[in-house]
Amino acid sequence: MITISKSEQRGQANFSWLDSKHSFSFGSYYDPNNMGFSCLRVINDDVVAPNGGFETHGHRNMEIISFVLDGVIAHKDSEGNVETISTGEYQLMSAGSGIYHSEFNASSEEPLRFLQIWIEPNETHTPPSYQQQNFGKEAGLTPIATPSGENGTFRIKQNASLYQLVLKPNQELNFELLKGRNLYVHHVEGALSIDNNQVRGGDGVKIQQSNNVQLKNEGSENTLTLLFELP
Repeated sequence: MITISKSEQRGQANFSWLDSKHSFSFGSYYDPNNMGFSCLRVINDDVVAPNGGFETHGHRNMEIISFVLDGVIAHKDSEGNVETISTGEYQLMSAGSGIYHSEFNASSEEPLRFLQIWIEPNETHTPPSYQQQNFGKEAGLTPIATPSGENGTFRIKQNASLYQLVLKPNQELNFELLKGRNLYVHHVEGALSIDNNQVRGGDGVKIQQSNNVQLKNEGSENTLTLLFELP
């Protein structure tokens, strides 16, 4: 079963320094029928103005992934991590028993765009941890986060996996799901079809009760997509 949520259906928040689109209920956008999917709780597409950002704030018992689409994040947290996360890089912050952090656009001239993703953990009150890596942009399926942290992936505290999918023009991929597993697709850019359903940037696709999902690049440019394999 496939359920497609179009980009224009996302919730929105607009401030002087932030333009954010919410795939699921978040902040002032509330839809009791759209509180997440499985353990996936938040996908926010954030555009932050030059020098703008999120002041120091706290999180607890949440796996928080940031994926920078354009620009650089300046990150500081209560565990002593002071980092910059550049275009193409991923960050996983396991909030665990509690962590405070700030995120700012490191540029005084150019906007920052990144995806903010929250996944509910299956381990709670654990020590906070921080991971950061650029996994490249090679064509095909690249694992980003896995429960075991195998093969250089982030270790995520949930029985879930995150993949980056890049397809060249006319390239396709069959993604196999074990029985009882779910798939959420967040499409970032390019002309993609999912089981012959056309999707575009910002669309979200819930896939349940399916063993095989076909994804195909229908355009003339590479596509970029995030796939969440979920319990």
